[in-house]
Amino acid sequence: MALFVDASALVAILAEEQGWEAFERRIAQADNLLWSAMSRYEAILGLRRSRNISLADAQRDVDALAAAFRFRMVAIGDAESHAALNAHARYGKGHHPAHLNMGDCFAYACAHSHHAELLYKGDDFALTDLAAPERPR
Repeated sequence: MALFVDASALVAILAEEQGWEAFERRIAQADNLLWSAMSRYEAILGLRRSRNISLADAQRDVDALAAAFRFRMVAIGDAESHAALNAHARYGKGHHPAHLNMGDCFAYACAHSHHAELLYKGDDFALTDLAAPERPR
């Protein structure tokens, strides 16, 4: 099965946050890793903030990890756009305990549209129908 990797998991690995090794093991075991331009963008900015490094250094590190594990970039088109709107309607900030923001809604949408599991850090997605039964923390 495909695995869509959320920006939160990428930042956890690259910033060596608590439990990062479990996320790295999970992506090493997957054979079809997916991400989107939006998750790449969020990971680069998140890593820049987390490690207080330049944008260029964060971009280099994120892209190197994606290349090493052969991530496949999925396009965000009509299906993903509709799925993101549906995710917001069901789980969005202001009306659901998951409080999914725009980036979260698009990660959810990409995973859902590509019939992929979702690898993430945190509790936002745990309150959705894409919650992983066993996931790194």
